[in-house]
Amino acid sequence: MNRVFGRKKAPGPPAPTLGEASSGVSGQMDSMDAKILSLDKELKGYRDKLKTTKNPGAKKNLQKRAMEVLKRKRMYETQRDQLAGQQFNIDQASFGIESAKASVATVSAMKAANTELKAVIKNDLKIDDVDELADDMAELMDEFQEINEVLAQNFATPDDIDEADLEAELDMLEDEFEEELGESADALPSYLQEAPTGMPSTPTGVPGGKVPVAAGGGGGGQKVDEFGLPV
Repeated sequence: MNRVFGRKKAPGPPAPTLGEASSGVSGQMDSMDAKILSLDKELKGYRDKLKTTKNPGAKKNLQKRAMEVLKRKRMYETQRDQLAGQQFNIDQASFGIESAKASVATVSAMKAANTELKAVIKNDLKIDDVDELADDMAELMDEFQEINEVLAQNFATPDDIDEADLEAELDMLEDEFEEELGESADALPSYLQEAPTGMPSTPTGVPGGKVPVAAGGGGGGQKVDEFGLPV
């Protein structure tokens, strides 16, 4: 039977997680950085020796070794850049998975909230009750408005007063007031009226002249000054 159908393949090892893959790539990048740093120090040593070496043969040998070190450095730098690209892809995939999980959790929470909201509206919050409550509130507000209007009435004013009679009486008062104003305007002002009699006559003599004698008296009459006042 095994020859006809073949044997079932044994299950392989489980695939590494993104976290494990990211840790492995990160460790490799750290190793590459350490190697590149070591090669930089080695190149610096060859550079210092080339500055002090005067023998052309030795100088050429140093240049050859420096070129080999530089080639290895460039190779490690290329591998490090490739690992950095892999690390970016892993991080991007991990971010996508986390975003997808967050979206699934959000949708699940919204479904649960929707179900709960429907249950609350169905059992505890009925539209008929809300309409009835709104009608009751409107009716209470109308009654309250009527109460305010009743309280604002003037209780001292009789109910049998006709507004037409009040307007006619008001017109008569206005006519009388206008007549009084007209008579006051036609009257002569007080400052233009004649002065009352009995006042001294206007003096006609020259100041310092002969003192006149009061009227009705002879030689023994009372003397008055030039203004007609008794002296």
